[in-house]
Amino acid sequence: MRLNDENDEEEGPKTMSHCSIGHLQQEKSFVIVGYALTSKKVESFLKPKLEGLARNKGILFVAIDQNRPLSDQGPFDIVLHKLTGKEWRQILEEYRRTHPEVTVLDPPDAIQHLHNRQSMLQCVADMNLSDTYGKVGVPRQLVIKRDSSSIPDAVTKAGLILPLVAKPLVADGSAKSHELSLAYDEYSLQKLEPPLVLQEFVNHGGVLFKVYIVGEAIKVVRRFSLPDVTKRELSKNAGVFRFPRVSCAAASADDADLDPSVAELPPRPLLERLAKELRRRLGLRLFNLDIIREHGRRDHFYVIDINYFPGYGKMPGYEHIFTDFLLSLVQSRYKKRSV
Repeated sequence: MRLNDENDEEEGPKTMSHCSIGHLQQEKSFVIVGYALTSKKVESFLKPKLEGLARNKGILFVAIDQNRPLSDQGPFDIVLHKLTGKEWRQILEEYRRTHPEVTVLDPPDAIQHLHNRQSMLQCVADMNLSDTYGKVGVPRQLVIKRDSSSIPDAVTKAGLILPLVAKPLVADGSAKSHELSLAYDEYSLQKLEPPLVLQEFVNHGGVLFKVYIVGEAIKVVRRFSLPDVTKRELSKNAGVFRFPRVSCAAASADDADLDPSVAELPPRPLLERLAKELRRRLGLRLFNLDIIREHGRRDHFYVIDINYFPGYGKMPGYEHIFTDFLLSLVQSRYKKRSV
């Protein structure tokens, strides 16, 4: 059972035997979390501070051996995963069917919904969320699956307004899937490489909000983003500008001296309602939203991306939030059994 790993290493994480795990569960009442993660995700997420805090709370992270059948391992209370590939999805779906007592974070079919940017934002668009705290939508977008020469005509027919943000259609967590381009003129659109999604660029003060969701917990951080584009700049600039990745921890805007109208976080009640509805519609508990506020409109927000199992290691205090979440899953399961 050797599965896709973005950064394979010669020696993987050490695993524990079935007997050893069972002994820990019985003798010390440990919650056993089996994890199947890429080596890159292990490094960024399973940091010593997280593992130490987890052990103090009675949680033990155990690496799943990708070379052995999953059903032969464990027993697990929770399976935490972020691997790609059809083979892995089939293995995990079969495991969920034969081990209903184990919580799988998250269902592979639900995750697959976020791997396509055509369908990714549809849940948000369908919600048409608007209340006293603000309005949440998605930028107008167009999917181009082939033939770059047809893009200018397709954009004209769709009525999209330049500049346009071009993103790969597939969002699988790889570095390439995070690359984006900003196209200033119709001629340059032919230089883009399908399959891709074109989104109207919305001026947002150069700041986006990363909304991390861990179960019912919500944490928001500011990140620097692409600067606003003025009409003058649009008339003078031409071509396609490529960006390897817009947002990262190094570009934190939490401590920057920003205009209050730009820096103000989205209203908490609005985010709570949005997160609750997306948890229900997507069937996911571990994801984040990239949200922008339309510049000059305090209560107009746009979701521009949704990511499964994002870089929680960049989220302040993620160790406590994540371990509390894992414990809550086990506690709620026991409550259901006792009813």
